[in-house]
Amino acid sequence: MTAMRLDPEQRDLLDVARAFAANEVAPRAAEDEAASRFPADVMQQLGAMDFMGLPFDPEHGGSGQPFGVYLRVVEELSQAFLAVGLGLSVHTLATWAVATYASDEVRKEWLPRMLSGELLGAYSLSEPGSGSDAAGLSTRAVRDGDSYVVNGTKAWVTHGGEAGFYVLMCRTSEEKTRGISALLVPADTPGLSFAASERKMGMNASPTRQLIFEDARVPARYLLAEEGSGFTIAMSALDGGRLGISACAVGLAQAALNQSLDYAVQREQFGRPIGEFQGVAFMLADMATAIEASRALYLEAADRRDLDMPYGRMAAMSKLFATDTAMRVAIDAVQVHGGYGYVTEYPVERYMREAKVLQIVEGTNQIQRVVISRDLLRGEGAHVPTASHNG
Repeated sequence: MTAMRLDPEQRDLLDVARAFAANEVAPRAAEDEAASRFPADVMQQLGAMDFMGLPFDPEHGGSGQPFGVYLRVVEELSQAFLAVGLGLSVHTLATWAVATYASDEVRKEWLPRMLSGELLGAYSLSEPGSGSDAAGLSTRAVRDGDSYVVNGTKAWVTHGGEAGFYVLMCRTSEEKTRGISALLVPADTPGLSFAASERKMGMNASPTRQLIFEDARVPARYLLAEEGSGFTIAMSALDGGRLGISACAVGLAQAALNQSLDYAVQREQFGRPIGEFQGVAFMLADMATAIEASRALYLEAADRRDLDMPYGRMAAMSKLFATDTAMRVAIDAVQVHGGYGYVTEYPVERYMREAKVLQIVEGTNQIQRVVISRDLLRGEGAHVPTASHNG
Protein backbone atom coordinates (compact mmCIF):
# COMPACT_ATOMS: atom_id res chain seq x y z
CA MET A 1 0.00 0.00 0.00
CA THR A 2 2.63 2.47 -1.06
CA ALA A 3 1.81 5.98 -2.27
CA MET A 4 1.96 4.65 -5.84
CA ARG A 5 -0.84 2.17 -5.04
CA LEU A 6 -3.20 4.74 -3.55
CA ASP A 7 -5.91 6.09 -5.82
CA PRO A 8 -6.72 9.83 -5.72
CA GLU A 9 -9.63 9.32 -3.29
CA GLN A 10 -7.42 7.40 -0.89
CA ARG A 11 -4.67 10.01 -1.08
CA ASP A 12 -7.24 12.70 -0.30
CA LEU A 13 -8.53 10.64 2.62
CA LEU A 14 -5.05 10.34 4.10
CA ASP A 15 -4.45 14.06 3.57
CA VAL A 16 -7.63 14.80 5.54
CA ALA A 17 -6.57 12.39 8.30
CA ARG A 18 -3.10 13.95 8.44
CA ALA A 19 -4.47 17.48 8.66
CA PHE A 20 -7.03 16.55 11.31
CA ALA A 21 -4.36 14.80 13.35
CA ALA A 22 -1.95 17.71 13.14
CA ASN A 23 -4.43 20.54 13.64
CA GLU A 24 -7.07 19.11 15.96
CA VAL A 25 -5.55 16.15 17.79
CA ALA A 26 -1.87 16.90 18.38
CA PRO A 27 -2.35 20.28 20.11
CA ARG A 28 -4.42 18.72 22.88
CA ALA A 29 -2.39 15.55 23.46
CA ALA A 30 -0.13 16.72 26.28
CA GLU A 31 -2.94 18.43 28.19
CA ASP A 32 -5.40 15.54 27.86
CA GLU A 33 -2.72 13.06 28.91
CA ALA A 34 -1.68 15.13 31.93
CA ALA A 35 -5.32 15.45 33.00
CA SER A 36 -6.10 11.75 32.37
CA ARG A 37 -8.91 12.99 30.14
CA PHE A 38 -10.32 10.63 27.54
CA PRO A 39 -10.81 12.48 24.21
CA ALA A 40 -14.38 11.26 23.70
CA ASP A 41 -15.21 14.23 21.50
CA VAL A 42 -12.35 13.37 19.15
CA MET A 43 -13.61 9.82 18.82
CA GLN A 44 -17.06 11.18 17.94
CA GLN A 45 -15.47 13.46 15.35
CA LEU A 46 -13.76 10.46 13.80
CA GLY A 47 -17.18 8.87 13.43
CA ALA A 48 -18.60 12.01 11.84
CA MET A 49 -15.69 11.97 9.37
CA ASP A 50 -16.41 8.32 8.48
CA PHE A 51 -13.09 7.13 9.92
CA MET A 52 -14.72 4.66 12.32
CA GLY A 53 -15.96 2.50 9.46
CA LEU A 54 -13.05 2.59 7.04
CA PRO A 55 -12.46 -1.16 6.52
CA PHE A 56 -16.12 -2.21 6.86
CA ASP A 57 -18.83 -3.06 4.33
CA PRO A 58 -20.70 -0.04 2.90
CA GLU A 59 -23.93 -1.99 3.40
CA HIS A 60 -23.73 -1.16 7.11
CA GLY A 61 -22.32 2.35 6.79
CA GLY A 62 -18.66 1.50 6.27
CA SER A 63 -16.32 2.82 3.60
CA GLY A 64 -15.03 -0.47 2.21
CA GLN A 65 -11.43 0.74 2.21
CA PRO A 66 -8.46 -1.66 2.11
CA PHE A 67 -7.10 -2.53 5.51
CA GLY A 68 -3.82 -0.82 4.69
CA VAL A 69 -5.59 2.53 4.18
CA TYR A 70 -7.29 2.17 7.56
CA LEU A 71 -3.92 1.36 9.17
CA ARG A 72 -2.33 4.45 7.63
CA VAL A 73 -5.06 6.53 9.28
CA VAL A 74 -4.34 4.82 12.62
CA GLU A 75 -0.66 5.67 12.14
CA GLU A 76 -1.39 9.35 11.46
CA LEU A 77 -3.61 9.63 14.53
CA SER A 78 -1.08 7.82 16.72
CA GLN A 79 1.66 10.15 15.58
CA ALA A 80 -0.47 13.02 16.90
CA PHE A 81 -1.81 11.35 20.08
CA LEU A 82 -1.45 7.64 20.80
CA ALA A 83 -4.63 7.47 22.89
CA VAL A 84 -6.65 8.40 19.78
CA GLY A 85 -4.90 6.02 17.38
CA LEU A 86 -5.12 3.18 19.88
CA GLY A 87 -8.75 4.08 20.51
CA LEU A 88 -9.60 3.66 16.84
CA SER A 89 -7.69 0.36 16.71
CA VAL A 90 -9.54 -1.08 19.72
CA HIS A 91 -12.89 0.11 18.40
CA THR A 92 -12.20 -1.57 15.05
CA LEU A 93 -11.12 -4.79 16.77
CA ALA A 94 -14.41 -5.01 18.69
CA THR A 95 -16.57 -3.89 15.76
CA TRP A 96 -14.96 -6.46 13.46
CA ALA A 97 -16.08 -9.28 15.74
CA VAL A 98 -19.68 -8.05 15.56
CA ALA A 99 -19.56 -7.41 11.81
CA THR A 100 -18.15 -10.88 11.15
CA TYR A 101 -19.95 -13.12 13.62
CA ALA A 102 -23.23 -11.51 14.75
CA SER A 103 -26.56 -12.51 13.23
CA ASP A 104 -27.96 -10.43 10.37
CA GLU A 105 -30.57 -9.01 12.72
CA VAL A 106 -27.98 -7.90 15.28
CA ARG A 107 -25.69 -6.47 12.61
CA LYS A 108 -28.49 -4.36 11.20
CA GLU A 109 -29.37 -3.16 14.69
CA TRP A 110 -25.87 -2.34 15.93
CA LEU A 111 -23.36 -1.80 13.14
CA PRO A 112 -24.65 1.55 11.83
CA ARG A 113 -24.24 3.04 15.32
CA MET A 114 -20.79 1.50 15.71
CA LEU A 115 -19.55 2.75 12.36
CA SER A 116 -21.00 6.25 12.79
CA GLY A 117 -19.11 6.77 16.04
CA GLU A 118 -22.29 6.88 18.13
CA LEU A 119 -21.11 3.77 20.01
CA LEU A 120 -17.47 3.27 20.96
CA GLY A 121 -16.30 -0.34 21.19
CA ALA A 122 -14.19 -2.30 23.66
CA TYR A 123 -12.77 -5.81 23.62
CA SER A 124 -12.74 -7.92 26.76
CA LEU A 125 -10.61 -11.06 26.85
CA SER A 126 -8.11 -10.83 29.72
CA GLU A 127 -8.92 -11.41 33.38
CA PRO A 128 -7.04 -10.80 36.64
CA GLY A 129 -5.81 -14.41 36.54
CA SER A 130 -5.56 -15.01 32.79
CA GLY A 131 -3.66 -12.76 30.42
CA SER A 132 -1.33 -14.56 28.03
CA ASP A 133 -3.18 -17.80 28.86
CA ALA A 134 -6.33 -16.56 27.16
CA ALA A 135 -8.00 -19.98 27.36
CA GLY A 136 -7.71 -19.88 31.16
CA LEU A 137 -10.51 -17.34 31.59
CA SER A 138 -13.19 -18.06 34.19
CA THR A 139 -15.93 -15.44 33.66
CA ARG A 140 -19.02 -17.57 33.15
CA ALA A 141 -22.19 -17.17 31.11
CA VAL A 142 -25.07 -19.54 31.87
CA ARG A 143 -28.02 -19.82 29.50
CA ASP A 144 -31.33 -19.02 31.18
CA GLY A 145 -34.23 -18.87 28.75
CA ASP A 146 -33.67 -16.06 26.28
CA SER A 147 -30.66 -14.66 28.16
CA TYR A 148 -27.19 -15.48 29.37
CA VAL A 149 -26.48 -14.72 33.02
CA VAL A 150 -22.88 -13.53 33.30
CA ASN A 151 -20.69 -13.52 36.43
CA GLY A 152 -16.99 -12.70 36.70
CA THR A 153 -14.39 -10.00 36.32
CA LYS A 154 -12.56 -8.92 33.20
CA ALA A 155 -9.31 -6.93 33.36
CA TRP A 156 -7.25 -4.47 31.32
CA VAL A 157 -10.22 -3.33 29.23
CA THR A 158 -9.36 -0.32 27.09
CA HIS A 159 -12.34 2.07 27.00
CA GLY A 160 -13.76 0.40 30.11
CA GLY A 161 -16.54 2.66 31.37
CA GLU A 162 -16.45 4.78 28.21
CA ALA A 163 -17.53 2.29 25.55
CA GLY A 164 -21.07 1.82 24.32
CA PHE A 165 -20.57 -1.92 23.81
CA TYR A 166 -18.19 -4.68 24.84
CA VAL A 167 -17.22 -7.86 23.02
CA LEU A 168 -16.96 -10.29 25.92
CA MET A 169 -15.18 -13.63 25.93
CA CYS A 170 -16.72 -15.88 28.58
CA ARG A 171 -16.98 -19.52 29.56
CA THR A 172 -20.10 -21.47 28.62
CA SER A 173 -18.74 -24.99 29.28
CA GLU A 174 -15.82 -26.68 31.02
CA GLU A 175 -13.88 -27.47 27.83
CA LYS A 176 -10.78 -25.29 27.76
CA THR A 177 -10.88 -23.58 24.38
CA ARG A 178 -14.13 -25.02 23.04
CA GLY A 179 -15.89 -23.88 26.19
CA ILE A 180 -15.39 -20.19 25.41
CA SER A 181 -18.10 -18.11 23.74
CA ALA A 182 -18.36 -14.47 22.67
CA LEU A 183 -21.16 -12.08 23.56
CA LEU A 184 -22.01 -8.55 22.48
CA VAL A 185 -22.69 -6.74 25.76
CA PRO A 186 -24.37 -3.32 25.74
CA ALA A 187 -22.77 -0.88 28.16
CA ASP A 188 -26.06 -0.31 30.00
CA THR A 189 -26.58 -4.00 30.78
CA PRO A 190 -27.95 -4.34 34.35
CA GLY A 191 -25.40 -6.10 36.54
CA LEU A 192 -22.40 -4.68 34.69
CA SER A 193 -20.26 -2.24 36.66
CA PHE A 194 -16.77 -0.80 36.36
CA ALA A 195 -13.83 -0.58 38.73
CA ALA A 196 -11.77 2.60 39.06
CA SER A 197 -9.36 3.39 36.24
CA GLU A 198 -5.98 1.72 36.52
CA ARG A 199 -3.16 4.05 37.51
CA LYS A 200 -0.65 3.53 34.72
CA MET A 201 2.85 4.50 33.68
CA GLY A 202 1.47 6.20 30.58
CA MET A 203 -1.56 6.33 28.30
CA ASN A 204 -3.57 7.95 31.07
CA ALA A 205 -5.94 9.59 28.58
CA SER A 206 -6.97 6.08 27.52
CA PRO A 207 -9.08 4.58 30.34
CA THR A 208 -8.31 1.02 31.42
CA ARG A 209 -10.76 -0.58 33.83
CA GLN A 210 -12.00 -3.91 35.10
CA LEU A 211 -15.51 -4.99 34.13
CA ILE A 212 -17.48 -6.59 36.94
CA PHE A 213 -20.41 -8.85 36.06
CA GLU A 214 -22.85 -9.74 38.80
CA ASP A 215 -25.80 -11.72 37.46
CA ALA A 216 -25.71 -9.53 34.35
CA ARG A 217 -28.35 -10.59 31.83
CA VAL A 218 -27.36 -10.45 28.17
CA PRO A 219 -29.91 -11.37 25.47
CA ALA A 220 -29.06 -14.74 23.94
CA ARG A 221 -29.41 -13.25 20.47
CA TYR A 222 -26.23 -11.27 21.20
CA LEU A 223 -24.19 -14.48 21.07
CA LEU A 224 -21.57 -14.17 18.30
CA ALA A 225 -21.51 -17.19 15.98
CA GLU A 226 -22.38 -20.14 18.23
CA GLU A 227 -21.48 -21.42 21.67
CA GLY A 228 -17.88 -22.59 21.82
CA SER A 229 -16.68 -20.29 19.02
CA GLY A 230 -15.32 -17.57 21.29
CA PHE A 231 -11.69 -18.64 21.35
CA THR A 232 -11.56 -18.81 17.56
CA ILE A 233 -13.22 -15.39 17.33
CA ALA A 234 -10.76 -13.95 19.86
CA MET A 235 -7.69 -15.25 18.04
CA SER A 236 -8.96 -14.14 14.62
CA ALA A 237 -9.78 -10.68 15.93
CA LEU A 238 -6.33 -10.36 17.46
CA ASP A 239 -4.65 -10.89 14.07
CA GLY A 240 -6.23 -7.67 12.82
CA GLY A 241 -5.75 -6.01 16.19
CA ARG A 242 -2.04 -6.69 16.09
CA LEU A 243 -1.78 -4.82 12.83
CA GLY A 244 -3.60 -1.93 14.46
CA ILE A 245 -1.05 -1.89 17.26
CA SER A 246 1.74 -2.07 14.67
CA ALA A 247 0.39 1.08 13.02
CA CYS A 248 0.11 2.74 16.45
CA ALA A 249 3.73 1.88 17.12
CA VAL A 250 4.93 3.25 13.80
CA GLY A 251 3.02 6.49 14.40
CA LEU A 252 4.49 6.91 17.85
CA ALA A 253 8.00 6.12 16.62
CA GLN A 254 7.62 8.61 13.77
CA ALA A 255 6.59 11.31 16.24
CA ALA A 256 9.67 10.56 18.35
CA LEU A 257 11.92 10.71 15.29
CA ASN A 258 10.39 13.98 14.07
CA GLN A 259 10.88 15.58 17.45
CA SER A 260 14.47 14.33 17.57
CA LEU A 261 15.24 15.68 14.10
CA ASP A 262 13.91 19.11 15.04
CA TYR A 263 15.93 19.12 18.23
CA ALA A 264 19.12 17.88 16.53
CA VAL A 265 18.96 20.76 14.05
CA GLN A 266 18.21 23.45 16.63
CA ARG A 267 20.34 22.36 19.60
CA GLU A 268 23.97 23.47 19.36
CA GLN A 269 26.99 22.23 21.28
CA PHE A 270 30.64 23.03 20.60
CA GLY A 271 29.51 25.66 18.11
CA ARG A 272 27.40 23.51 15.78
CA PRO A 273 24.08 21.60 15.71
CA ILE A 274 24.29 18.26 17.50
CA GLY A 275 22.90 16.55 14.37
CA GLU A 276 26.26 17.16 12.71
CA PHE A 277 27.97 14.85 15.20
CA GLN A 278 28.19 11.30 13.91
CA GLY A 279 27.05 9.79 17.19
CA VAL A 280 23.72 11.58 16.93
CA ALA A 281 23.41 11.43 13.13
CA PHE A 282 23.85 7.65 13.01
CA MET A 283 21.32 7.22 15.80
CA LEU A 284 18.78 9.18 13.76
CA ALA A 285 19.58 7.09 10.67
CA ASP A 286 18.96 3.85 12.57
CA MET A 287 15.68 5.20 13.96
CA ALA A 288 14.43 6.15 10.50
CA THR A 289 15.45 2.83 8.95
CA ALA A 290 13.65 0.77 11.60
CA ILE A 291 10.50 2.87 11.23
CA GLU A 292 10.40 2.39 7.45
CA ALA A 293 10.91 -1.36 7.87
CA SER A 294 8.10 -1.50 10.43
CA ARG A 295 5.75 0.38 8.14
CA ALA A 296 6.55 -1.89 5.19
CA LEU A 297 5.89 -4.96 7.33
CA TYR A 298 2.44 -3.91 8.51
CA LEU A 299 1.45 -2.83 4.99
CA GLU A 300 2.58 -6.16 3.57
CA ALA A 301 0.51 -8.00 6.19
CA ALA A 302 -2.48 -5.78 5.39
CA ASP A 303 -2.17 -6.65 1.70
CA ARG A 304 -2.22 -10.33 2.59
CA ARG A 305 -5.34 -9.80 4.68
CA ASP A 306 -7.12 -7.98 1.86
CA LEU A 307 -6.19 -10.76 -0.58
CA ASP A 308 -7.53 -13.46 1.82
CA MET A 309 -4.04 -14.90 2.17
CA PRO A 310 -2.77 -16.31 5.47
CA TYR A 311 -1.41 -13.38 7.45
CA GLY A 312 -1.43 -14.41 11.13
CA ARG A 313 2.30 -15.10 11.27
CA MET A 314 3.09 -11.81 9.55
CA ALA A 315 0.71 -9.94 11.86
CA ALA A 316 2.63 -11.32 14.83
CA MET A 317 5.95 -10.41 13.19
CA SER A 318 4.67 -6.92 12.48
CA LYS A 319 3.45 -6.36 16.03
CA LEU A 320 6.71 -7.71 17.48
CA PHE A 321 9.01 -5.69 15.23
CA ALA A 322 7.05 -2.44 15.18
CA THR A 323 6.51 -2.23 18.93
CA ASP A 324 10.10 -3.17 19.74
CA THR A 325 11.10 -0.47 17.25
CA ALA A 326 8.84 2.09 18.93
CA MET A 327 10.40 1.34 22.32
CA ARG A 328 13.93 1.57 20.97
CA VAL A 329 13.23 4.75 19.00
CA ALA A 330 11.57 6.41 22.00
CA ILE A 331 14.52 5.58 24.24
CA ASP A 332 16.94 6.94 21.64
CA ALA A 333 14.82 10.07 21.28
CA VAL A 334 15.23 10.74 24.99
CA GLN A 335 18.97 10.20 24.60
CA VAL A 336 19.18 12.64 21.68
CA HIS A 337 17.53 15.28 23.86
CA GLY A 338 19.91 14.66 26.75
CA GLY A 339 18.67 16.14 30.00
CA TYR A 340 15.76 17.83 28.23
CA GLY A 341 14.52 14.41 27.19
CA TYR A 342 13.84 13.59 30.82
CA VAL A 343 11.57 16.53 31.56
CA THR A 344 7.97 17.08 30.54
CA GLU A 345 8.77 20.25 28.61
CA TYR A 346 9.49 17.95 25.65
CA PRO A 347 7.15 15.12 24.60
CA VAL A 348 9.76 12.40 24.20
CA GLU A 349 9.56 11.29 27.85
CA ARG A 350 5.82 10.69 27.27
CA TYR A 351 6.57 8.79 24.08
CA MET A 352 8.91 6.50 26.00
CA ARG A 353 6.28 5.76 28.65
CA GLU A 354 3.62 5.19 26.02
CA ALA A 355 5.78 2.93 23.86
CA LYS A 356 6.16 0.39 26.64
CA VAL A 357 2.51 -0.62 26.69
CA LEU A 358 2.57 -1.40 22.96
CA GLN A 359 4.94 -4.29 23.68
CA ILE A 360 2.29 -5.74 26.02
CA VAL A 361 -1.19 -5.18 24.56
CA GLU A 362 -2.80 -7.53 21.99
CA GLY A 363 -0.44 -10.26 23.18
CA THR A 364 2.96 -9.60 24.71
CA ASN A 365 5.94 -9.71 22.40
CA GLN A 366 6.98 -12.95 24.04
CA ILE A 367 3.64 -14.41 22.93
CA GLN A 368 4.28 -13.07 19.41
CA ARG A 369 7.50 -15.07 19.33
CA VAL A 370 5.55 -18.17 20.38
CA VAL A 371 3.03 -17.58 17.57
CA ILE A 372 5.76 -17.01 14.97
CA SER A 373 7.96 -19.94 15.98
CA ARG A 374 5.09 -22.42 16.18
CA ASP A 375 3.90 -21.42 12.73
CA LEU A 376 7.42 -21.71 11.31
CA LEU A 377 7.98 -25.12 12.86
CA ARG A 378 4.69 -26.44 11.51
CA GLY A 379 6.09 -25.60 8.09
CA GLU A 380 2.77 -24.26 6.87
CA GLY A 381 3.12 -21.58 4.23
CA ALA A 382 6.87 -21.40 4.76
CA HIS A 383 7.39 -20.38 1.15
CA VAL A 384 4.19 -18.48 0.41
CA PRO A 385 4.97 -15.73 -2.14
CA THR A 386 4.59 -12.20 -0.91
CA ALA A 387 1.64 -10.00 -1.77
CA SER A 388 3.32 -7.63 -4.19
CA HIS A 389 2.99 -3.90 -3.62
CA ASN A 390 3.27 -3.40 -7.37
CA GLY A 391 0.38 -5.56 -8.48
